[in-house]
Amino acid sequence: MSESRNVPINRLPSGVGKLDAILGGGWPEYSFNLVVGEPGCGKTTLAHQFMFANATPERPALYFTVLGEPTLKMLRYQQQFTFFDRAKVNRVVQFANLNDEALTNDLSKVLDAIVAKVDELSPRIVIVDSFRTLIPKSERDGSMSTQDFVQRLSMKLTSWQATTFLLGEYPEAQIRENPVFTLADGLVVMTQRVDRNSMVRQVQVMKMRGNAPQPGLHTIRISNDGVSAFPRMLKPVEEAQTTITRELISTGIPGLDEMLGGGTLRGNAVLVAGPVGSGKTTTAVQFIAEGVKHQEPGVVVIFEETAPKYLDQAKALGVDLEEMSRQGLVEVVYVRPLDLSMDETLYAIQSAVDKVRAKRVVLDSISGLEAALAPAFKEDFLESLYRLLGALTGVGVTILLTVEATEAYNEMRFTPHPISFLTHDIILQRYFEIDGELRTFVTVVKTRARAHSRDLRAYDVTSNGVVVGKRLSEFTGIITAVPRVHGPRKKRTKSTR
Repeated sequence: MSESRNVPINRLPSGVGKLDAILGGGWPEYSFNLVVGEPGCGKTTLAHQFMFANATPERPALYFTVLGEPTLKMLRYQQQFTFFDRAKVNRVVQFANLNDEALTNDLSKVLDAIVAKVDELSPRIVIVDSFRTLIPKSERDGSMSTQDFVQRLSMKLTSWQATTFLLGEYPEAQIRENPVFTLADGLVVMTQRVDRNSMVRQVQVMKMRGNAPQPGLHTIRISNDGVSAFPRMLKPVEEAQTTITRELISTGIPGLDEMLGGGTLRGNAVLVAGPVGSGKTTTAVQFIAEGVKHQEPGVVVIFEETAPKYLDQAKALGVDLEEMSRQGLVEVVYVRPLDLSMDETLYAIQSAVDKVRAKRVVLDSISGLEAALAPAFKEDFLESLYRLLGALTGVGVTILLTVEATEAYNEMRFTPHPISFLTHDIILQRYFEIDGELRTFVTVVKTRARAHSRDLRAYDVTSNGVVVGKRLSEFTGIITAVPRVHGPRKKRTKSTR
């Protein structure tokens, strides 16, 4: 008895960075695919990227335009993208217009024209843009139905061993109701979400026969390079990690290390929360500088200050992040568009980590990241941050996150932010008033897997960074921000701020 073997499926690259991962490995060769979405969501650009990435003398491509924009007008705009290869046009990439056939309002004539052109050129890639423009009139006069048209076209092109794409403008409701979509091997839906001044494009693979696509909505963005995709799932934590390190590393602030029980564990996520001006950024800079001192490259991700201002602020503390960057020891990532997506942010961070092989990462600040996110992504903030922290700490990267604490001056929340449960160590910085002067104290709320100090200690932000002082044992009620003297007072010496 002969042994049955599975027929291997060859997959063609999409030409779009990271879209192959969403598709489950690329577009299956000889598949019949529908790409649908509202006007302006990127269907034509996506199809052109695939075509120019795969068209060769052995795999020529044929692109049909229907009742949409004329071919010359379409090419005038498409050639602005970097992927557009003029040398391939009229050689391995051919264009044909079906405007005359479409105006007859008879789908059978459109089908005949497509078949005749395919017979003539024998393409291995066929794209029809947009088949949706054929439908409103043609189905009223009793001629070939849309379902029949798609089914016959699919059978013809499959027999010719062509990878086929039909592009169309379909709202989501019609996708669920129209039987045409059951005929396709692949169904990809592109959407645009608009909220006030923010617009976000996303892609979803509803179906891909022969593949295991990533579920859900994934962010895409259109730039001079064409469509870029950002899958929701970061690369998984390496399974090779079987042991958890007990190595303590320094924050760069001796007094803080003491309060943390000797520093923080490698691979921890450390949250530094405090009001504006309390020294969170200074703490972050010292954390990165301490890593560089021990040959541990770092990444600084900023969402509020611009990179030049941040670098200047660090230099005032005696930390030359710019020089460290030139040496490949630090990567500074500035992300601040108001329509920012979490997926883009996560990939920007991960790319920077991979570039310098970072051991330490600073996110300054989480408050700025939330403000920069497009409204459509705010509800996914915690879930996305959880994926990022898990992916990085799981491979031994230590993360310091800053967040602005906004409680009233006479209150103190020991869970300063909803992300607190995602972190291993929590450090609180706080103001209090004494003798008509605003002073600062720091305390450690939580450390994981080790003991820590419960002291409330004074600290100053000096030209050399954060300097942690002694326990504030002479006062009571400090966390109310209006303490009372308890025991003998010591005269405070002035420090440089």
